[in-house]
Amino acid sequence: METDLPGTAGQAYGFFYCSAPPATVGAELPKARLHSNAPSELELTLIEGMANVKGDSRLLALATEAGKSGDNYLLQASLPGGTNHDAAKHLSAILNMLWGSDLYKSADEFSSDIAYLENGKYVVWP
Repeated sequence: METDLPGTAGQAYGFFYCSAPPATVGAELPKARLHSNAPSELELTLIEGMANVKGDSRLLALATEAGKSGDNYLLQASLPGGTNHDAAKHLSAILNMLWGSDLYKSADEFSSDIAYLENGKYVVWP
């Protein structure tokens, strides 16, 4: 498991599809965070459009594939003092809360993948 040095933060990236505009998705994030019991230190960044994702070439390749699969949002989680795996677990819980929110009318509309670095490679959770 990737461990972070003191003063660094665990990072995870959640790719997902939602037909709602960014302001609407962003408005749901505080509720999803609260109901998922995510720590207050967890920082979330919502990015619309895979072309707007910034990062290393491996992350950009994942974003390109996510875009081809129909995902239109990236939710980046950063957990100061945590591991990448910890950030991914919290991100997974938040995405599950979004899935259960008013953003989605049916389970068929939701798709997501979470990626994080472990041992120098991206691990992807379906």
